[in-house]
Amino acid sequence: MVTTVDIKAVVRTGRSTYNFGAGPAMLPESVVLELQQELPNHHGSGISILEMNHRSADFQRIINQAEQDLRELMLIPDDYAVLFLHGGATLQFAMAPLNLLGSRSSANYANTGYWSARAMREAERFCTAQVAVDAYESGYTEIPPEEQWHVDKAGAYLHYTVNETIGGVEFHWLPDTKGMPLVADMTSMILSRPVDVTRHALIYAATQKNLGIAGLTLVIVRRDMLQEVPASTPTMLDYHEHIRARSIFNTPPVFAWYVAAKMLGWIKAQGGVAAMAARNQRKADILYELLDSSGLYRNHVERNCRSWMNVPFQLVDQRLEQSFLQKATDTGFAGLSGHRSVGGFRASLYNAMPEAGVCALADFMREFERACA
Repeated sequence: MVTTVDIKAVVRTGRSTYNFGAGPAMLPESVVLELQQELPNHHGSGISILEMNHRSADFQRIINQAEQDLRELMLIPDDYAVLFLHGGATLQFAMAPLNLLGSRSSANYANTGYWSARAMREAERFCTAQVAVDAYESGYTEIPPEEQWHVDKAGAYLHYTVNETIGGVEFHWLPDTKGMPLVADMTSMILSRPVDVTRHALIYAATQKNLGIAGLTLVIVRRDMLQEVPASTPTMLDYHEHIRARSIFNTPPVFAWYVAAKMLGWIKAQGGVAAMAARNQRKADILYELLDSSGLYRNHVERNCRSWMNVPFQLVDQRLEQSFLQKATDTGFAGLSGHRSVGGFRASLYNAMPEAGVCALADFMREFERACA
């Protein structure tokens, strides 16, 4: 047990708690303060954003700015529709095949972790989900090289999950589909680094990781992909209907959309996606350097596909796990428990996590290891 060292001494900033949780995730302090200030009376309107009519002129200004900022940050061309929808990324596991299959009866899925497997199982309700690559046998600690993939040319599209929040595996390259439409779940990495939207037919991402709070999902879809949506598709699951209604087919999650708009403005103010990427790589490097040089901590993900966003790790001596977690919590580090399906620990380094927070965690982990020696 660690009893001789005051671990709290290693926290070097004024923030009382750093939230390393995988989502809902940390928000920038400046955004939280702005939300707090505007909450009772939104820009002199006399009402709170929590009460605001979703079809009012005030809210229209918010959503117009949000779409404009997203298009600017991600360089989204006009031939792509941008939607802000209910249902989380999990609903997109069904909406993607419903809208994109057309006359085809199969689609390809890269199985590289928990969430890609979930997407694949959902797709099986509507089509044959061909496994293009399967990392299950490795324990989802690697992404097999593309020469080992088997993509069925008869499939309607190839789906991949860019970053797996549980296993800590991330694509640092784009799959070569040989012309087949590419579909991406970018939930836990969107706007963390540049991506080529034009290489994708569909991108979707829930916002509670890098872009605000739970309740909202971004969808970016190339319009020509929606020419064969079956007439039997439920209205709320039809991208056409949401495009026609500008994402307000029914009452949207107003507050979550408002927070996403604030986050998009914050990312722009930080220097945009390229600046986010540089900072996120530095943060990941700090933590992986510690793990690689440690005798106490271990990360089992292959180095060429380590996630910048979610860093899982274990303690070599599992008897120290409860002590580590308690002292981390007492010190001001929240959300470090690993996913219930795998255990261990996980530090999520989303856009809002400052470098100071990662440095403080690394200092704490070094001091804990020294005290345990």
